[in-house]
Amino acid sequence: MTVSTPRPVVLLAEELAPAAIDVLATDFDVRHVDGTDRVALLAALPDADAIIVRSATQVDAEAIKAAPRLKVVARAGVGLDNVDAAAATARGVMVVNAPTSNIVSAAEQAVALLLAVARNTASASAALKAGEWKRAKYTGVEVQGKTVGVVGLGRIGVLFAQRMAAFGTRLIAYDPYVQPARAAQLGVRLVGLEELLRESDFVSIHLPKTPETVGLIGARELAIAKPGIRIVNAARGGLVDEQALADALADGRVAAAGIDVYAKEPCTSSPLFAFDSVVATPHLGASTVEAQDKAGLAVARSVKLALEGEFVPDAVNVQAGGVVAEDVRPLLPLAEKLGRVFTAVAGGVAASLTIEVRGEIVANDVSVLKLAATKGVFSGVVEEQVTYVNAPLLAADRGVAVELTTSSEATEYQNLVTVRGALPDGRTVGVSGIVAGTGPYAAHKLTEVDGYSLEQYAEGILLFFRYADRTGVVGAIGSALGHSDVNIAAMQVARRAAGGEALMTLTVDDSVGPDLLASAAQSIGATAWSTVDLRDEL
Repeated sequence: MTVSTPRPVVLLAEELAPAAIDVLATDFDVRHVDGTDRVALLAALPDADAIIVRSATQVDAEAIKAAPRLKVVARAGVGLDNVDAAAATARGVMVVNAPTSNIVSAAEQAVALLLAVARNTASASAALKAGEWKRAKYTGVEVQGKTVGVVGLGRIGVLFAQRMAAFGTRLIAYDPYVQPARAAQLGVRLVGLEELLRESDFVSIHLPKTPETVGLIGARELAIAKPGIRIVNAARGGLVDEQALADALADGRVAAAGIDVYAKEPCTSSPLFAFDSVVATPHLGASTVEAQDKAGLAVARSVKLALEGEFVPDAVNVQAGGVVAEDVRPLLPLAEKLGRVFTAVAGGVAASLTIEVRGEIVANDVSVLKLAATKGVFSGVVEEQVTYVNAPLLAADRGVAVELTTSSEATEYQNLVTVRGALPDGRTVGVSGIVAGTGPYAAHKLTEVDGYSLEQYAEGILLFFRYADRTGVVGAIGSALGHSDVNIAAMQVARRAAGGEALMTLTVDDSVGPDLLASAAQSIGATAWSTVDLRDEL
């Protein structure tokens, strides 16, 4: 009789694009809950391995605590205001979003608002529908030849600037984290914020919401702005002081504003709504069919990667996050396996760790290999689940410094990864490995264990015995394990000199408990022994 393994549960707390659900439905048990119904949400979370939300569902510390199986929280959008990333990180839960899903839609919304405030489109439309034909009242201004100030030259700011360049505008920008040469490539001149406000006919804001950017444009900034300036904010609410902007509109210092975001949302009452010169929309920056589909597909793929144990580029609370080069990806599971083998052979936690990467591969960013190795080192040490998220925290909590060193110098292998650690008793232990072959034929191999050269596949259940080299040991080990019906799939003996100390590495088909392992070790007079199970690696 075959017993089926329950599939991981993905909880959808808000609407998701059908194409995104299709990505998940094949491999996971997809369940639905109304994320705004707190009681129903908390009742559904204990079974969830992943939860996908948009902006309405609050995934706070209470919700995370209610989900003991939770591995990933996914926000189908850009922001994470409704997810407690700190609480998730402490629990080792990955947090992902879709950082590029709405960048085109957001940039286009800012352009739409700018054009609308330039030509009084919304108020003219409302007046005409009310039976008024007043062309002179709604005379606007051209965009061509005007100075457009871009506050924030991130991905959306760049897209906005590129689109405004087509209108024949003069572009200036404020962004302290962008180099002038990069801005020049875009046809944009970098200036300070005050200079931008004094020179710009139009200003569009494209910044994240942080403690430093909240209230960035307030009464003081509006007082020094160019008279008749028009301001667009389709980024985040609170970056512009809404009351200060209303005051500036009232006294004519600001001619018009296009506002898509608000300090508190949903927002149905604002001092800005009293002005015909304000075009106000209900946070429509990401509200396009294309952006919604992109966001849903992006997080569905990230959830799938996370539940399959793969590295997730869009994880916001993973150190060394970002795009991992295709050449580096095969080394991720290798690095984790080396970390597991290191812990087994060392017999405890190191005082410090060094992850060494050598070969052609270092032409890429290999920092993620440090993370993978750290995850492996602690996987067999602590009770809680160890993930890419909390592995650095676990190391820091235990005072274990982890460093990465790289070298392009050639070895006998094209690329070599080593986990080396200094133990509290003064010993140093190193474990090295390679990826042999490519594609479906790729295999992970150990090339060194604690100074002993070997070539052993890093897979299955491995046993290590250290003993004095002599005759009869191989037979004795085979007999000791055979009497307990443990089949040996592979065996290799490494030594530095005949008659000296030797290291035997075995791959076996079944788990070997501590009593049997100790008994087998005693049968050959082993001085040290250990085992590691690599069957549940990445």
